[in-house]
Amino acid sequence: MKKNYRISTFATGTALAIVLFTAPLVANAASPEVPANSVEITIDNFSFTPATITVKVGTPITWQNRDDIPHTVVSNDNLFKSKALDTDDKFSFTPTKPGTYNYFCSLHPKMTAKVVVE
Repeated sequence: MKKNYRISTFATGTALAIVLFTAPLVANAASPEVPANSVEITIDNFSFTPATITVKVGTPITWQNRDDIPHTVVSNDNLFKSKALDTDDKFSFTPTKPGTYNYFCSLHPKMTAKVVVE
């Protein structure tokens, strides 16, 4: 009987360890696509919101199109360029150098904004 008790205890302990060690992985898999330390800019009603944002070097920036027509995100110096983003599509860029990054929608060039990187 002691042998079965040991096997049962071992199996229970192993199962508990698996749950404890994989729970953070499952939680991360279900988390939003935008990392917690990142910034999100929305595209809606033919505008980028916020129009100007200041971030630190290395901060991921994600644009999400919430408009019902496609838009792009293109920096004036072509440092970053998205494909045409349909509704709810996202595009991300992580700046590696300080500076001011002016950008626009290539489909609607009057849509402009900027990211200031410190």
